[in-house]
Amino acid sequence: MLQAFLLGCIAFIGKCDLATGTNLIQRPIVLGPLVGLILGNLQMGITIGATLELAFLGSYSVGAFIPPNVIVGGVLGTSFAISTGKGPEVAFTMAFPIALLAVAIDNVIFSLVRPLLAKWADSYAAKGNVKMVSMIHMGTGFLTCFILGLITFLGFSLGSAQMKTFVEAIPEVITDGLTIATGMLPAIGFAMLAQMIMNKKIVPFFFLGFVLSAYFKIPVVGIAILGLIIIFTTIDFSNQKLVIEQEDDDDDF
Repeated sequence: MLQAFLLGCIAFIGKCDLATGTNLIQRPIVLGPLVGLILGNLQMGITIGATLELAFLGSYSVGAFIPPNVIVGGVLGTSFAISTGKGPEVAFTMAFPIALLAVAIDNVIFSLVRPLLAKWADSYAAKGNVKMVSMIHMGTGFLTCFILGLITFLGFSLGSAQMKTFVEAIPEVITDGLTIATGMLPAIGFAMLAQMIMNKKIVPFFFLGFVLSAYFKIPVVGIAILGLIIIFTTIDFSNQKLVIEQEDDDDDF
């Protein structure tokens, strides 16, 4: 129960990411090692967290799209993979369905609970009560964090033993297939991310990185450092001016 409570706290902290400036503490690569610390296997937590990070690399909210909940999916997927002893090869298989279930619950909160709280805040705003508006705003965020923490707590405390039995019953041919699929997940994650950011200016650098890695055998870290050098030599960070063009009032009509 203590481990389940601490995992719930990790999910709570992960959702506080938006309140602390979107510093990406909700990502599996950050939460995975914390789960490993709690379950007594830091190395496995780091490995699974990195694997899930690559798998969920393109899972970002763009516009009205709400991606699978990487917080609950990442924490429970990592914890189940560690507790069952199966490792990264089944982590994503556990994490993705959990992430989809969590985002369904999150959608209920967005569509039912938050509009009611927003209406309540509007009534206080009409009265000029700034303090209550701020309290409702903060309370809404902490409510979401608490619900995700509760889902994680209940999911681990009620499902760890059943999940271990289920995983041990999976035939070896399926686990071997999952191992192969896990190796393909990073490519899928990169493809999802590239679909959002790729344009004519980025494509040459993408293929440059591929050529350096495939033909010149330069490690990924070296390519990343080269990318930083290109950025700092091509972009003038000291002379960025904001130009505001003002039009005549007659042009607005």
